Amino acid sequence: MALLKKWRDTAYSETANKGDLQRLWASYFEAEKEIYQQLLQHPDEVVTGTVKELADKYEVSVMTMTGFLDGINDSLKEANPIEEMEEDTVVSLCFDKELLYKNMVAAKADWLYELEEWNEIFDEEKQKALYKEQKTSTTIVKEEKVYPNDPCPCGSGKKYKKCCGKA
Repeated sequence: MALLKKWRDTAYSETANKGDLQRLWASYFEAEKEIYQQLLQHPDEVVTGTVKELADKYEVSVMTMTGFLDGINDSLKEANPIEEMEEDTVVSLCFDKELLYKNMVAAKADWLYELEEWNEIFDEEKQKALYKEQKTSTTIVKEEKVYPNDPCPCGSGKKYKKCCGKA
């Protein structure tokens, strides 16, 4: 069975004990934070290795590393083959810094996008800009409805129904 399926079956189990799942996620989030702290200290260094080697390097289980790889995959410059990944699959952690920051914001992972290590990569102004850019990218803005007797938005001065609103 591919590692990713095994990870998702465990981490998103509908039948597992809720307490066990909470402990699993609490432990995962702590490990994830520590890995990101290390990665962000050297953001331009390309980290590669097998899933097992990276798990050993960051002192986490292969399953935790699989979850981490699943989470970071959308922020990588070149995605890893996570669907078929096994312990001996070579993967890369070469991430796009801006995309990673915005994906952390999108995931509402404040424990990650507020890491001190980001301050060495982006100044406060850049972090705020990336945060705002991510938040506005998911905001739906409805255009104001134009009613038949409203002035036409084209600026003609006529009522909408007598101008652009003609069928």
